[in-house]
Amino acid sequence: MSLIGWLFGADAAAPPDAAKLDGTTEATLARSLAALPPSERGWITFIEAASLFSAERAEYAFGELDQDGRKAIEAFAAEHRVAIDFMPLERRLYFTKEKAPD
Repeated sequence: MSLIGWLFGADAAAPPDAAKLDGTTEATLARSLAALPPSERGWITFIEAASLFSAERAEYAFGELDQDGRKAIEAFAAEHRVAIDFMPLERRLYFTKEKAPD
């Protein structure tokens, strides 16, 4: 790994508490999210997220000019009751499942 990649976490390993989700299709991602326990988080690659929710190339997906991509992923997250967290240095998008209502 290059020094720049090491410094900026380009090949950073997933935290032990975060599961790699299946981001092949929206349906497989939805099933992966449904299997997450409440308050747990999982991730997909930024490239997977871009291919699912944005018409822009991965490097521009969900940026200032990609309002449609942001709306699409936010609607998906709301439908599946998850919070989203973009981590560009890790090249990942994290989903955290909301707690079940009391």
